[in-house]
Amino acid sequence: QVQLAESGGGLVQAGGSLRLSCVVSKRTFSSYVMGWFRQAPGKEREFVAAINWSRGSPYYADSVKGRFTISRDNVKNTVYLQMNSLKPEDTGVYYCAVDDQLRGGNTPRTYDYWGQGTEVTVSS
Repeated sequence: QVQLAESGGGLVQAGGSLRLSCVVSKRTFSSYVMGWFRQAPGKEREFVAAINWSRGSPYYADSVKGRFTISRDNVKNTVYLQMNSLKPEDTGVYYCAVDDQLRGGNTPRTYDYWGQGTEVTVSS
């Protein structure tokens, strides 16, 4: 059973930074996409960023381009989301997810495994 565990959330002032981590406990697939999504209270879960694990090619939602960076560590089976210049609208629960079919999409339905989430709050 694949398990994902996020960490690194917290409370930060606008303009600040946080780094989220997501550890994949059991990697049984050779090629996959890892993504980050977020969900604000009362809103739908939305795509933030994703990375093809083998090629390392990242892609981002327009709302975070230039501020967030997704990266991965193959040895540690960990994906990171470095978040800089945070804004109050970045507030939400951040989830990491795995797409083991390489669909390469940016909607939740294209991902197969999910973590429990880590909460990020950005104060103004």
